[in-house]
Formats: sequence, C-alpha cells, structure tokens
Amino acid sequence: MSSDRLQQFQAVLAEQADLAFFPISSDLQYLTGVPRDFPNYGHVIHPGDWLEGAWISPHQVPVLPLPRMTAEFGGLSRLEGIDIRVLGDWDVPAEMVKRILDDFNLPDKPRVAISDFTSGETVSHLAPLLPGATWLSATALLRPMRVIKSEADIALMKEAGRITEAAFADTLKALRHGMTELEIVEEVNYQLRKHGSLGQSFTTSLYNSGPKHPLLFGARMESWHRKLDPPVSILFDFGGIYEGWCYDFGRTVFFGEPDANAQRVYDVMMASQAAGIAALKANEATTTDADAAARKVIEDAGFGEAFRHRLGHGIGMDVHEPPFLTKGDETPLEEGMLFTIEPSIMQFNDYSARVEDVVVARPGGGEKLSNGWQELIVVD
Repeated sequence: MSSDRLQQFQAVLAEQADLAFFPISSDLQYLTGVPRDFPNYGHVIHPGDWLEGAWISPHQVPVLPLPRMTAEFGGLSRLEGIDIRVLGDWDVPAEMVKRILDDFNLPDKPRVAISDFTSGETVSHLAPLLPGATWLSATALLRPMRVIKSEADIALMKEAGRITEAAFADTLKALRHGMTELEIVEEVNYQLRKHGSLGQSFTTSLYNSGPKHPLLFGARMESWHRKLDPPVSILFDFGGIYEGWCYDFGRTVFFGEPDANAQRVYDVMMASQAAGIAALKANEATTTDADAAARKVIEDAGFGEAFRHRLGHGIGMDVHEPPFLTKGDETPLEEGMLFTIEPSIMQFNDYSARVEDVVVARPGGGEKLSNGWQELIVVD
C-alpha cells in the first residue's frame, strides 16, 4: 500500500466528503495497492459481489468487504494494511455494509464520494443504506493526484516499457511472410507474458494495409485470418503491464521491399512524432499545442485526412487517462504528466504507418520512455 498516497487523498477527502467508496479498479490500486486481475470478456459474478470495494474515510484504515470467492480464490485475503471483511456465501451483503457504515459514525446527511468505476448495481444497493447522502465523484477528487506522476511512478512505467519492447523484439524474430494477423497477435501476447507482464494492457491490435491488402477497422474475425503477403505494412498497437502500470506502444513493420511511397509515409509519420514530443513542454505549452505541432507535419505532407485520431492521451494505471492531446483540450502541460505520442497515417488502399511511445512532459520538451526501432522495420 502507498501510505503517502492514501494520506494525501484522505486530506483531500476531509475537505470534500465524509466517506469514499472505490470498487476494485485502477483508482483503488493506485491508493491502496489492492491489485486488479486480468479481466474477462464475459462478466463473472459471485454472490454479493456488489459490495466488493474499499470504504475510505479521512482518518481510519480502509475497510474492504469481499465475497468469499474473491477473498479466497483471488488471494486478496493476504493483503496487509487494510481491514478486510469477508462475506460468506449465505450472508446478507446489505447487512454487512450497514455494519461497516455504522462504524464510521456518519452525520445524518453525509457527503459520500463514489468512484466512477462503481457499477449501477452497487449504487442501487447503496442508495437505500444512505438515504440522506449527497453523492459526488471520488474519481474526480483523486484525478489531480493521478495526472502528475512521481519519478518513482515514471520508473515503473519505464519497466513496463522495457517489458513491452522485449516482447516486441522476440516477436520480430518470429515474423514470416504469409503469417496471419491472428498468429502475430498471439505471438505478441505470449511474448508479453514471457517477459514478465500480467498480460496485454489492452486488446493487442494490428492495422495492416497495402494496395492489395485493404485496411479493415473493427472486423477482427475477418482480418485475423487474412494472410499477410508482401507488399504490406503492418502496424502494431499493444502494451505490457508492470505492477499495475499500463504501457502503450506502436511500431511499423513492412513485409517485402518498401517502395519510395511507403518510405515517405513512414518518414512523415516519424517527423510528426518528433514534433509532438518536442512540443510537450511543461509549464509552457498546452495539450492542444502538442497535437497541433504533430498534426501540421502530416497535413503539410498531404496526408491530413489519414491522421484519423488525436495525437495521444494520458496514461498510467489505465491505458487511457485524461487529459488528451487533442484540439480543444487546453490543459496546461505540467512536469510529470505522461502521454502517448502516437501519430499515424492510415490509408485504406495504400501503405500506412504508425508509431507510439509513452512520453513524460518536461521543461523544454518531452522525454521518451521507449526508443527502439526508429527506422522502418523490413522483413524481406
């Protein structure tokens, strides 16, 4: 548990609310170290799992009620520095939560902050137990702490980046013409775990295109099984996990010999990233400024419509965190903010390119946390 973080948040909480609730989430892991497991596609429930989460008050040890299945099979019963209450399979969840709330000696009309990750089911059960409560967002109270990363946080993210780059290096060794997208995706996911990641920080994705290989968005069951025969550009988008910190990484690989057109697309995209990193000036620029600097390079080269998304996003214990590097987000850059810088040129019936690194805002410009493979990677 990060006692400094918890104490800092409790001081903020004391000014804004009487009590806060955080389900098992990045918010809770950030504050207390309670870990998240690798998620499921389909929802898996246990009896009473709506009460699963920690109650944090300004002055007491956090209380974490858990269903027996989560406590025992999830290994959370071994946590230290937190008051764990285990709900038996036949116990009544509302009765346990009422006892916990009574112990906090709340005023008649308490101010209760709940995380944005809280489910609707949990809220529907809590409301009758706190009939006079005023509700507010615990995530909003916590967000200013999460936006600025300490040097210790940045070191953890660098390790997540090292794992991600090591997985990519070994994936490159396995690449062969004629592989399917699915084969490459599964190789990436295997290598992430092999090199020490809990798994992929988000769904590993490839964006592949060429004159004879149309770019497909959102059709995994179709794109996964297409063979990647040259000439084709292969755009990687994936990340590893280290101690709760999520990396996000991208590189471009070319199957076959790239012609002048493919090389130019890549060179423009890399120049765009360099401009975006240089513009990540703490205490001087805004998030909009960084996006505009990178976008101008691609627009001036005539590929503006193919840069189909914002330049990047905040990142940390979640893959996407505010603020965002996009037009209209005028957040002043501060030292310690972490962002992805991920320009791309994505063309439906021609060659594409993308790159992505996590970058920390510094005075004078951004500092990349991963720096391998700056040239176009060619598998011939």
